[in-house]
Amino acid sequence: MAAAELRKVVGASACLCVLCGLPAAGKSTLACRITSTATELGWRAAVVQYDELIPDQAFHTKAELEDMHTNWKFHRQAVLQCIDGLVEKREMLDLPSCSLINVAPWDQSTQALLQPEGLKSDNRPLLFLLDDNFYYPSMRYEVYQLARKRSLGFCQVYLQCDLESCISRNQGRSRPVPTSVLLEMDKRLQPPDPHKNLWETQTLTLNTAGDVSQSDVQKVIELISSAINNPLSPIEDNAEQKEVDRLKCATSVVHQADQACRRLISEAMMTARDDHVPSELLRSLAAQLNEAKTTFLHDLRKNVLQEVLFIQNEDIDVDRVVKRAVESVFDQNKIKILATFLNN
Repeated sequence: MAAAELRKVVGASACLCVLCGLPAAGKSTLACRITSTATELGWRAAVVQYDELIPDQAFHTKAELEDMHTNWKFHRQAVLQCIDGLVEKREMLDLPSCSLINVAPWDQSTQALLQPEGLKSDNRPLLFLLDDNFYYPSMRYEVYQLARKRSLGFCQVYLQCDLESCISRNQGRSRPVPTSVLLEMDKRLQPPDPHKNLWETQTLTLNTAGDVSQSDVQKVIELISSAINNPLSPIEDNAEQKEVDRLKCATSVVHQADQACRRLISEAMMTARDDHVPSELLRSLAAQLNEAKTTFLHDLRKNVLQEVLFIQNEDIDVDRVVKRAVESVFDQNKIKILATFLNN
């Protein structure tokens, strides 16, 4: 697509472009090159770097990735609320949500959008490059929801880079991500899947193990231009039906997880009997395992309702959700509980 054609973008007043991938996959470097090209085209562009906006204490208080994800949720939503306010009012606002982010980096990243004459009298499209790992689809879907709410353009660029290269690059950073966290992110990373999630259709995958070429940058610019010219349309929310679907799916997940946990408990009890654990201890073992199961199922139901059921008009992979949850949480707890009785 020629530069002259790219300048003739019409339609959306802004575009939200998600840059996702593992830490050190090259997102920030790509964002810088896209911003430079966008400026040459007469667009207004801002890079929204989540690592800079979200306070350190939001994700360094606990080492586990799941704790990090839970804690980051509210801060990520605050970032989107700030973008929403800027797009809606076309001016900087004193938003309550800004208390959850570092204001100085936010002001710095958006000041280019407001200079020199402000936004209200300027019809040039706004480009927000959202630079974060976005390893769960639910994280990316929140951005899609905002774009649909405001009839904005939406697209994604997935930076596909092998784990070894990311680890090597990460070690050379001034603020490296702990390798253990990077390894866990690689396990949990769910790349964009346009075949399963129709809302991820506008997605470009780039192999960034090597240097990003000018041709790659051009492909991203064309993707963004297409998104700007094809803004999303808000749809009516059927809140009641959504809630019914959420509860139905959560019930299915919990039911299957309960069956899986019961099988694991039976196996644990059989192991204890084979190890000649006394009967009074067997009763205690059974009580602890069932208590652990109850707690696990309660937390699983809550997490499913809050984190998993975000995709509309798509089938949730219940088996995958159950298998991942049971293996990573309950089975590990079962092993620890059983070990204490076998040691005794």
